[in-house]
Amino acid sequence: MIKTAVLGATGYAGIELVRILSGHPDAELKILGSQSFDGQPISEVYGNFGHVLDLNCEKLDLERVSECDVAFTALPHGASKDVIPLLIERGLKVIDLSGDFRYDDVRVYEEWYKQEHSAPELLKESVYGLPELHREEIKKARLIGNPGCYTTCSILGAYPLLKSGIGKPDNIIVDAKSGVTGAGRGLGLPYHFCECTENTKAYKVAAHRHTSEIEQELSKAAGEEVIISFTPHLIPQKRGILSTIYVNLNKKCTTEELTALYKDFYKNEYFVRVKDAGILPETKHVAGSNFVDIGIVVDERVNRAVIVSALDNIFKGAAGQAVQNMNLIFGLDEKTGISNAGFYL
Repeated sequence: MIKTAVLGATGYAGIELVRILSGHPDAELKILGSQSFDGQPISEVYGNFGHVLDLNCEKLDLERVSECDVAFTALPHGASKDVIPLLIERGLKVIDLSGDFRYDDVRVYEEWYKQEHSAPELLKESVYGLPELHREEIKKARLIGNPGCYTTCSILGAYPLLKSGIGKPDNIIVDAKSGVTGAGRGLGLPYHFCECTENTKAYKVAAHRHTSEIEQELSKAAGEEVIISFTPHLIPQKRGILSTIYVNLNKKCTTEELTALYKDFYKNEYFVRVKDAGILPETKHVAGSNFVDIGIVVDERVNRAVIVSALDNIFKGAAGQAVQNMNLIFGLDEKTGISNAGFYL
């Protein structure tokens, strides 16, 4: 059994990790790290764990965590980079759900996060944890920068088109919508029920941090620097990301041709479901699952591809993908514990 610690276990991504790992056939939950709920049973913090998990939350104790094989750090951006070097020193594998170890270039991180990185030497070895693109590197890694929700949805949606050379790498537009859980469990006026319900709004226009991650990975696909326009929106639902991506084409193509391109690119990827031509994803079909659904339409009037991708922001966009990475690191079938269908209702 893989002994696991979840640090930041009572946030939305953290508790989804706990839920997945509590039913994982090859993992044993040993540590639930939480400063706010130290000493409290997890079944009191989250009542859905009654009769399922009998484990208390506890403050960070490095000696206790050292008994584990892998630590998931579901900590705020900026906090992970101070804790993770200490975990690495103790021989743990680390899968970080913050943005602290997702970057190839420390200068990009510092520009977008407005703070100095305290462990730039680890950035040189951390692997961007998108299994569909970096599977072999993940298998050998001891530190994973687990991608977030907007990034996973947008990168997987646009990647095949840029990799093929059919999509132009300039003037890409990503219009994305997220459920409210994407903002985390912390309190804030914009996330109160009366502020969110019956309301849709754009935020951090031309300034969202995930822009830089999407550009990093799409630049690899295109073989040249890619700069995108990214606009996120908050929508009145709990879970789900839906990204609509606009990419101009280098040649005339039909919807059927690009659908065939995507189906071929992802033909061996269990968690990527490319829809048939004319069918587009819905968040209802992926909520509660590790699947990404992708559909493509060509607007032949302007020679532009419109790609629609959808995922669950706290499953494939966070916790499920983290477990997928753990499975790869420890030589398991990567579907283990996360192959379930979505909620639908």
